[in-house]
Amino acid sequence: MKNNLIKLAVVLSIGFISFSSFGQNTDSPYSSYGYGLLRDNVTSTQRQMGGIGYAMSSGRQINVMNPASYSRIDSLTFLFDMGADASFIRRSDGDVKENQAGGGLDYITLQFPISRRIGMSIGILPYSSVGYAFGSEIDNGSTQHSGTGGLNEIYAGISGNLFKGFSVGANISYLFGSITNDIYALTDGSTSVFEQTLSVRDWDIRIGAQYSLPISKKETIGIGAIFSPGKDLLGDAQVVKYAFETSSNTIKPDTVADVRMKNGFSTASTFGVGINYQRGTKLLVEADFTYQPWSKAKFEKLSDFPATRFANRYKVALGGQFRPKERGSYFENVTYRAGVSYNRDYVMAGSNNIGEWTVACGVGLPTLSTKTIINVGLEYKHRQATPNPLVKENYFSLTVGINFNELWFFKRKID
Repeated sequence: MKNNLIKLAVVLSIGFISFSSFGQNTDSPYSSYGYGLLRDNVTSTQRQMGGIGYAMSSGRQINVMNPASYSRIDSLTFLFDMGADASFIRRSDGDVKENQAGGGLDYITLQFPISRRIGMSIGILPYSSVGYAFGSEIDNGSTQHSGTGGLNEIYAGISGNLFKGFSVGANISYLFGSITNDIYALTDGSTSVFEQTLSVRDWDIRIGAQYSLPISKKETIGIGAIFSPGKDLLGDAQVVKYAFETSSNTIKPDTVADVRMKNGFSTASTFGVGINYQRGTKLLVEADFTYQPWSKAKFEKLSDFPATRFANRYKVALGGQFRPKERGSYFENVTYRAGVSYNRDYVMAGSNNIGEWTVACGVGLPTLSTKTIINVGLEYKHRQATPNPLVKENYFSLTVGINFNELWFFKRKID
């Protein structure tokens, strides 16, 4: 037991040190609205299947989307999953076209048993990400807009099997991070910079339930549901104006807004449901639906920054995976995955909604000497506004995840 705790401490240390290089892989003008682009708690495995997970209860994959899944882990197994991605982005706005690239570390998660009927998971995930830079013309000059940052969450979750096939669970998360939005105004030879900073430090919760109904010896129908309540955010919001004074060749800062975020900024509740069909470890097909009433959330207008409009968000995802044989040749033991999704986003660009189509595929490659799986996937994403298309974005992403599966809690017998 002592050796297991030492190993666990080493893995946690590596994870939190790696967090210092945590990458927000975002480069989109649409991330300039609200809290940026939401990330949905998906792992590389789930991204390869279109972002499904509410009903998925595999003991070999960590599923943060529904904390009720943690107790399905084998009582001797320890899971460690980390993922990264790299993206090529092609953007067009009328006749203007540009190409960009990005990438970085995506998430770090752990899962382990507490007892035969209880499992636990902890990890670090991105909640939202912001990254953009664009310009526009104004009277007597021009403006440049840029933004960076995002919100992250450190979570701890626990799940228990109440009776055969039925489990419940909950995640408690610490939400933190900063979002910086800058407006550079260049008029008649003078320069002013308005900088808005949102610094969030808050708690969040997600609860979930899953039920697996056997329909034959090897087949099951699984259903799952999650709920996360919307809440006022705790933190600080500030706008500082920096004016360049040509007479003294100095920059003068002036705080024009400095408020507490509570009562002025909030998140929406999240409702998610999913249903799947599973045949042993050979086949899984699942459909998920997510709804968030963001139109009821608050995002206070500060100083000269434009007002933000939120729309009710919904997402539909369909995906699955197939493994030809559990014991066979190497390629028969590879897991093949594919999925699609449509997301109508929560932010609005003027009077336009933002829509996003995703098509993904991937493989789970077993290693030769251990139960570790290397998950490699390709993802295509198309994002644009409607009814006015505005900026059209196409993302081509390579996702890589490593899922370590170890029997760390196995007690050897002494002869």
